[in-house]
Parts: sequence; structure tokens; C-alpha cells
Amino acid sequence: MDLTYAIYRKHNSKLLPDFDCLHEGKTLCVVSSQNIIAFTTRTELDDTTAKTWGSHVYVADLNTPWHSHKVLSSVSVITSIEWDLSGHKLLVADSYGNVALWTFKDYILNDWTCIGTASFPGELIISAAFFHNGKKISLVAEKKDSVLYSEKFSHVRFAPSVRHFGNRAVEGCLVISTTGMVGAIAAHWPRDATSPLLTTSESLGSIRHRITAADICYGKNGHFLVAVSSGDVRMPVQCYRVSVTQTSDKCQITSQALPSFFLQADQHYKEVTELKFVLKEDADSLVVAANGDSGSLIEVWELLEKPVPVHKLFQPKAQPAEPYKTVLWQHQSHHRTPVAVTSITTCKVSVTSTLPPPSYVIVSFSDGTIHCLLRDSLKQFASTSLSMAWREDDVKRHRLNVTISSMDLTRLSSALVVADNKGQIYLYRIHPISEQGTGGVPVNVSLATTLLEYCLVTGLDWWDALISIRPNMLDAVCDRLTDNFNKQPMAVQQYHYVTYLSLKGALYRLTPAGQQRAADLTALLMLHSVSTAFKSLLRPSDLVSHDKGPAESLQAVMGESAPIPTDVDKVLLHLEAKEFTVEPSTLQSLHQLIQWVADLALNLLARLPEQRKTTGYELVRDYKAVNTLRELLVIIRIWGLLRPSCLPVFVRSVENLDVLALLFKLLSRLVQSPEPDDNLIDECCLLPSQVMIPPLNISTSIIAITSPALFYQTLPIHLEYGVEPDNLLFVPEITPIEGAITTDQTVDTIRHIFLGHQPLVVKQCCRCGGKAQLQSCMRTAAMRAWDQRWARACRCGGHWRVHNVSATHTYSK
Repeated sequence: MDLTYAIYRKHNSKLLPDFDCLHEGKTLCVVSSQNIIAFTTRTELDDTTAKTWGSHVYVADLNTPWHSHKVLSSVSVITSIEWDLSGHKLLVADSYGNVALWTFKDYILNDWTCIGTASFPGELIISAAFFHNGKKISLVAEKKDSVLYSEKFSHVRFAPSVRHFGNRAVEGCLVISTTGMVGAIAAHWPRDATSPLLTTSESLGSIRHRITAADICYGKNGHFLVAVSSGDVRMPVQCYRVSVTQTSDKCQITSQALPSFFLQADQHYKEVTELKFVLKEDADSLVVAANGDSGSLIEVWELLEKPVPVHKLFQPKAQPAEPYKTVLWQHQSHHRTPVAVTSITTCKVSVTSTLPPPSYVIVSFSDGTIHCLLRDSLKQFASTSLSMAWREDDVKRHRLNVTISSMDLTRLSSALVVADNKGQIYLYRIHPISEQGTGGVPVNVSLATTLLEYCLVTGLDWWDALISIRPNMLDAVCDRLTDNFNKQPMAVQQYHYVTYLSLKGALYRLTPAGQQRAADLTALLMLHSVSTAFKSLLRPSDLVSHDKGPAESLQAVMGESAPIPTDVDKVLLHLEAKEFTVEPSTLQSLHQLIQWVADLALNLLARLPEQRKTTGYELVRDYKAVNTLRELLVIIRIWGLLRPSCLPVFVRSVENLDVLALLFKLLSRLVQSPEPDDNLIDECCLLPSQVMIPPLNISTSIIAITSPALFYQTLPIHLEYGVEPDNLLFVPEITPIEGAITTDQTVDTIRHIFLGHQPLVVKQCCRCGGKAQLQSCMRTAAMRAWDQRWARACRCGGHWRVHNVSATHTYSK
């Protein structure tokens, strides 16, 4: 367990140390599948005088945790927060029984909106869980070395928690209160704008009773398994099977009691403080912690199905009956410590299909220590202490009373997030557990590639996998990831192509030497997207020829001829002009994308003389991408005949130079031979003197955890809320093309337009630092569709946040 960074609150040295206790409280933290942390604080993060005492919810990307954005403030104590499986909705419940569902507004990390509320008056909500959507993918342990994704990963049969017509999953959540109430909140089906949520409640058992600890997990058949405790070790830990059904206008909850069990604790242990299922999607094992005068006791209980002997008088005589089976809880292991337990967290999912699933049980104690235990034996194999994260001035501030309040593991169980009672966050890197469940194993090339491919197939965020990869492994991981992807069926490659390019670019972006390759991969991703957008505007002129559209006709003309055509105008003679007709207003709105295609062609050819045989990806040697670029130049040539004003603009030294035709000719000659000849090199060397080469890959500075600057830091990195760390600033060094113009202007990475030297308000990516306009002024359907393509995430897959230069601090309203 390696502490990567710790982020602290701002401290007011003028106040007495006793005032520090006003910031203390029960802090909750939970990490989404997109590696966004949500956490609560007793006072606002920028408040040093405790004037905002209450309960506040913040969110932050784990890559830029100093940019923490407030979701809401509440006068009542927030007792439960939870993410949905996709990582886009956040549940917030308080001690008054109010439950609110929040989500990103326009997918902006620091702009949140409430999508629905429900109220259970008089109920203190202590546990919550969103409905399962029925989607689960696991790594097949027997075929983990297989190259094909279809063999390596399998869709596990898992029923949605609540279903409506067509067996479609219902969105909603389940909550548990301290009085033994179970409540369900579900979305209306069909959608009803006037009353978007259905709410119902029932008693967990036949009678209501006091509950102090509870946890919820998902069953394979669509039910929930709920474990509750009254806090008294002399009372049993009770379990219930809860099912939720929905009709058009109401929900119904059914609760069935399951066998309960008593802890094997003596009179020294008095209070059950924590209940946690070992896995959220595995209802077979439960971890229970009890505190007492002599320390704490941690036990693991397993739910088993066992046959029960039946007397022969009650057995049928005709044929032997199958043995009667029942379920019961069986004690598996225990762990004793001389200090009290403050928090327990377990893995959310098991990546592999191994049974029983290997997983961790991570426990924090009142003395600030954290123990990582194995699931089966509760054997300790790793430990750390919160005091290792304290800075030298912490002792001066009398912060020895800091205790761990809450913990949570990321989806891949590669990172542990710890929150103390002041709302300060600590992030630890954890070695993945071995398949035998014998402990953590260092990340090697094979394991890192498997985790990244799992993210590629499932759609999970790969940030927590990136921070586990050592710099000397990056090239080997990229090579294996590329080799495996190229061996997939063509349909699989097409489906995951954009995500694959984003993932590979994120890997290269981790090292200083990989910045140019990352820029090439980003350009390839954008080229693929522009090509898809342009070709989607083309319509066949003959309704009979649905099997071969204009894009296929163009591709055939470009590839069928024995000598590859080098004259763009001769290619037009073999195409049907009507099939490439697009409305003039649409063509004009595409001008900035058309200009970017031409600029990319200029930059590739101008860089050709400088290219050398190197390892890694180079866009100029990707002949499939070069062919795509040639096809786009042909489409642009045709559109220029329809709307000359949409053509790209060039600054030429020769007045009558046809730049588009020249670019097409040079690219065609580049495709003809694996190695460019001397004549082609000479013509490319003359290109900067004939036409001005515009800037393409403008270096964007980034302050983030996953950047080359991380490997030059002494861990742990000490951070502060609202303060960007200068020691993590990294400016990519991309060698400019000889003769190309340079600029310090900010470029919109999505629309490819200049935004000025320092735009006041933009959208900025939390991963790559790219910037884009906050609002689009385009009115055509084509550009609206282009903007929507990047509304959810940046090109690199990162989250957007609003960056306001004029703001005095980074906290949102």
C-alpha cells in the first residue's frame, strides 16, 4: 500500500488549535466507476472559521482532486451517499429521511442538477444502493491468456433488480433506515414529467426494530440481500431477501427473512459497528466488526446451502427424493486487534470469474492504521498508517486527533481512497490480488494489459489502472495492447476503435518521450471522427443502391485502380456528383473541420523528411489513416465545387498553386511505397516554402496526477484544496515542424477554432487539459451532432469541468 497523495484543508494559523474541532464530523466518501469521488464535510472546504457548519457534499476527479466542486449543502446531517453503476448519478440521503438524486448538468463535473427527490419522514437513512442494470462482464479465469476478447471476457448472467415491459431495467434505488424500514424509489415507466419518481416503503421484518449498521448487495436473480444489526453483539445479525417489482403506477416491496447468526464474541465485545458484504455482486460472504474494551473483532461469515437429513418415514416410498436443502450462515475466519475499528471497505466487483472470487477486506482502526486482509483467512499481508501522510507542520497544528472516518476502493480495486474526520482525502495504490487469493501481486505487463482491456470492454474508467503502471512498462504494455487489438475480428475492432485510441493515447501521455505519439493518436481519433461525420452526410441518389452508398463507391474508386490515382480531378470523373450533394449552409458550418483536415495533411507531409524509424505509433506511417485523409480531400474537392467558401484557406507564396491537388498527389505517392523515395522527400521539403504550415499539435499544459511529472515527485504528494500544485505542472515538448508558424493562442480541441490567448470561461478536460467552448453557436444539424459527439467526455475520455479564469477560487456555487 503506497500513499500517492494526500490533500488537506486550508488552515487558519490565527485561530486557536481548539477551533479545529469545529471542522470535524463523520465524513463519508464513495468512488464512482468513472473515478470521481463524492465526499461529505462538516464545513465548506474554503471555510477556515467554521461559519458554514452543517453538512456539505463535494465531488472531485481523482486526477485533479484540488478542484473539488460542491454539489449541495444541507442543514441536516447527510448519512448516506452512493453512486449508480454508470457513475453519472449520485444519491444523497440525510437524517430527516430526505433522499435526493443528482446528476451532471450537460456532463459538466462542477455543474450539478437535482433530478428527483423522495421523502421518508422521521427516518434516518443509513444505507442505500441503486438498482442493478443487469450488465456484468467477468474475466474467464481459464482463458485469461486468450487473445480474443470474446473468449477472455464473458457476459455473466445477472438479472436486473427491477424490470418493466420487455425485461428492461428500471432506474431507481433502495434505502434502509434505522427503524427497520426499507424504501424503494423508482423512475416512472412510461416517463411522466409531472411525477418522475415512484416511492414506496415496507418493514424489513415482521416488526420494526432499531438498526445501527446495514449493508446491501445484489443477488444474481435480481433480488437484494440486506444484512442489518442492532449494534448489540448479544443480538443476531439478521438478513433479508428483498425484491422490488414495478407496475405502471406503483412499486411493491417484498421482504423475506433469511437465517441469522450470532457473532462468536465474548463479553469483552459490546457493539457491532460495521457490516460489509465481501462483494457487492456476491451475496455469499459478510464481514462483521465489533468493538469492545479489549479492542475489536472482525469475522467473516459465509452463506452456504447444505442438505438436511430427513427421517425415512417422511421420505416418499416410490422413488428416492432429492435431499432437502436449506441455507445457513457458517463462520469462516476471524481477526482480533487491540484497537477499535473505525471503517471497513471491500471490493465492489470481482474482475475474474474465479470461485470464490479473490478480494480484499480493508480495515481502518482508531490509531490511524490501515490493514489489508485476505478474504478467506483474514490474514494481514499489508498495512500502513495515516501518520505517514502527515506533513511536518501537522504536529504544530495539533492534528494528532485526526482519525479515519470512511474508505472506498476504486472499481478495479487498484486504489484506495481514505477520508478522515476533517474531510481530507488520502489515496493509496494497492497491488491487485492474486487469483489464488494469497495476497497482492506486483503489476506486470500481462496483468496491466488485461486490466486495460477489461476497461475497454466494460466501459470503466482506466485512471486507477494507469497509476499502477511503472514507467519502464509503458512501451511493452502499449505493444501488447496493440497486438491483441489487431487480432480481434473486424466488427469488434470497429466497435471499440475510438475507446482503444483514447486508451492508447492516455498510456503514451504518461511519459515525456510519448507526447508526440499521443498527439498522433489524438489526431487519428479526430480524423476517424471527422471521416465518420462527413460520410454520414452523404446519401445515395438511387434508392435501389442501398448496398453501396457514396462512401463505399469512393473507397472502391480509390482502391480498385491498379495504379493508385494521384490526380484528384480524375477521381471525380468516376463518382456520381449527386451522391455527394450537401446543403450549402451545412457545408459552410463544416468549414473549421474542413480546414483542420487540410492542416493535418500539410503537417504530415511537412514532417515526412524528419521521420525516422522509431518504436511506437506514427500517424504518417499509418497508411490506412493516410488513405482516409485522401478520401476526405476528394470529398472536400467536390464540396468546394458546390460551395467555394467552404474550402480551406491557405497562405501561399505561389499565386496559382492548387494546394488541395498537391496534397492529394503527395499523399497518394506516400501510399504507393512503404518507404518514401528521394523525390517525394524533396517535394515535401519544398512544401513549407510554397504554403504556410499552420500549427496543429499545440502543447497544452496540464496539472494532474497522471502526467510525466508524477514520476519525478517524492511520494506522498502534499496537496491543498483549491490550490493547483506547481510541482505537477507539465508542458509537453512537441518538436515544431521546420518552417511552421507558432502561436500561443488557445485552440478549441473539439471545434478546431482559436479561442484567444487566455479565454475567460471554457470547458477543460480533467485528464489531458484540453479546452473547448462552453456553448456552441452552430445552428446546423451537422454541427450540433458533432458537438453532441463530445458532450459526454473529451477526446481522451476525460470529464469536462468549467474553467473560469476570473474566479478567485475553484469551488463552484
